Amino acid sequence: MAEREKLIEVKDLQITFGEGRKKFVAVDDVNFDIYRGETFSIVGESGSGKTTIGRAIVRINPTTRGEILYKGRKINGKISKELDREVIKSCQMIFQDPMASLNERAKVEYIVSEGLINFGIGNTPQERSEMVQKALREVGLLPEFASRFPHEFSGGQRQRIGIARALIMQPEFVVADEPISALDVSIRAQVLNLLNQLKKSRGLTYLFIAHDLSVVRFISDRIAVIHKGRIVELAEAEELFLHPLHPYTKALLSAVPIPDPEIEKKKKLLVYDPSMHDYSSDKPVWHEILPGHFIYGNQKEIAGYQKEIRKGIKI
Repeated sequence: MAEREKLIEVKDLQITFGEGRKKFVAVDDVNFDIYRGETFSIVGESGSGKTTIGRAIVRINPTTRGEILYKGRKINGKISKELDREVIKSCQMIFQDPMASLNERAKVEYIVSEGLINFGIGNTPQERSEMVQKALREVGLLPEFASRFPHEFSGGQRQRIGIARALIMQPEFVVADEPISALDVSIRAQVLNLLNQLKKSRGLTYLFIAHDLSVVRFISDRIAVIHKGRIVELAEAEELFLHPLHPYTKALLSAVPIPDPEIEKKKKLLVYDPSMHDYSSDKPVWHEILPGHFIYGNQKEIAGYQKEIRKGIKI
């Protein structure tokens, strides 16, 4: 089998905020690769650092330590102006709140075409207008919507405008930061289906950020579970659901609703207690416990996970 191309590589990443006594570590010792054409998801509770990682990849958040590589080139820290422009154009972001991320005083045509104007793409305003209309059609909106303001649209429509704004730059990598969390349940499936369709038609690569494991199972190739700034488990999507190992992953999975009231009523909700880990003498490491299945733990915990695998224990 041909070796997959690494589009994004994150190595020993640390991100801190504040200074002096107010300084705190938001993300620490994070490692993962994103392969071309896949949807790689990061899942965790609010405040776990998943959005911070996504924003660091697109150069919004500065990093304290480690490397972020795009097609083998380091893109965090100080880089050349040419590489910076390439990253801005090729790596786009879909933001969580579709209303807060759109300029409420600007019309949709300007919002979607702003990147084209900044990069000098399109020879005339008419040409850019046609590109905007094409982008709107691609995300399921009517071309005449270009003359309206964001407040005239529903949440789902505003999120589609945000998607069109990202796609008009012809990116190859997109960070989707909880793109459906602010939407009604009935609209979520439509946006997920749209993202999947665009991935296939445009050959996109996604970093999909979410707090709901049931959502990422539908869209992901691989999933990383993050807790308090550290990735604790990473595996293929189905592997993670069938054979979760880390107690935090099991706790997240136990919270996923089951669409059967009888089973839902009887299921056991697991609560994760970080104090169960004793790292005072036996320090944790990032370990590949099965091919493509990584886990964060010390030697004692890894031995326990290996025993669990041999016994075939599943939740």
